[in-house]
Amino acid sequence: MELFLKILFYVSGFIIVWAMIGYPLSLKVIGKIYKNRNLRKDYSHQPTVTVMVVAHNEEKVILDKLYNILELDYPKDKIEFLISSDNSTDKTNEIVAKFIKEHQDRKLRLYEVKDRKGKTNAQNEAQKTVTSEYLVMTDANSMMDKNSVKELMAAFTSDDIAYVSGRLSIVNQGASEVSDAEASYWDSDMTIREIEGRIQTITAGNGALYACRTQDYYDFNPIQCHDSAMPPLYALQGKRAIANHDAIAYEKAGEVIEDEFGRKVRMNRIILKHILPDIRILNIFKYKWFSYFYFGHRTCRYLLWISHLILLLSNALLIHQSDLYSMTFAGQVLFYLLAIIAAITKTNNKYLVLIYYYTVTIIAQWAGVYRILTGKAKPFWEKAESTR
Repeated sequence: MELFLKILFYVSGFIIVWAMIGYPLSLKVIGKIYKNRNLRKDYSHQPTVTVMVVAHNEEKVILDKLYNILELDYPKDKIEFLISSDNSTDKTNEIVAKFIKEHQDRKLRLYEVKDRKGKTNAQNEAQKTVTSEYLVMTDANSMMDKNSVKELMAAFTSDDIAYVSGRLSIVNQGASEVSDAEASYWDSDMTIREIEGRIQTITAGNGALYACRTQDYYDFNPIQCHDSAMPPLYALQGKRAIANHDAIAYEKAGEVIEDEFGRKVRMNRIILKHILPDIRILNIFKYKWFSYFYFGHRTCRYLLWISHLILLLSNALLIHQSDLYSMTFAGQVLFYLLAIIAAITKTNNKYLVLIYYYTVTIIAQWAGVYRILTGKAKPFWEKAESTR
């Protein structure tokens, strides 16, 4: 029994440490080894493109988004814009329709989804009306840099590249401790994705801005998200998903913990499937670096919820074994106490905020698992108001 507990303790501890420290550090080392493998670009590659914006009750930001996409620096005869409204019940459709009427010199279309089934379904339905060679996906509250489409297209330099993700830049980083923590997370994750893409393929994209060939588009189940499901799909097909971080989308992070918690719960609505979406991923001889990337960047992170629980429980049962186990148990208890203190005191201490933010992330994973097991997971959600 003690041997079993020790195995549980060390395996769960390894998963946590590898996900948060070991894998990012290993990527930096690997990135230096492959430092001569750089992202290639071809700015003469300017195919026909449809920029698709999915919106549900976005009357607060949709007009700004419409003006934003019209400012994109791309040949006007090769770009069109498609707004897929996911059963909006506010003034979103009215605003878009009026804008289209006022800008008849531009290729603008509104697709109205009749039954609300979430972002992925809205993309699936609207995509069937697309005739351009490429699709660029973006959110209603994400403002695109004027060169973003040009940058995305320039990265499609070979037939095996099926997907290009842009960079999300948080514009309200100093607004609150929560947005600061989220911005720090994205900065770290963008560094990892850049290295993964240079070496072989990224394991997940960025929902604020990404592109794919129209012929490579896949109708995923509405409960799934393209940004997390597309890159693994293409990798298993022998194709590549890469990151071009010169293609930028600007967005506000949640400024209150309730908004960020809700967003992370939604992100984890199929966390159990994401742990290992396909057994073939384990075939390192065939998929090479992708197997390593997915295990470190995705599988270990998606196991944090259960790993922390197992680590705490197994540690509690091993305290009598040695001072080492007493110290690690005390460290875990202290960590969670600091998170509680941060929550109660609303402190501005950046270290306590990071501990609190991380703990909330783990709780959000548990909430996602609960929703899955109780059948409450859904493909749509209410937006976080502090991000608008």
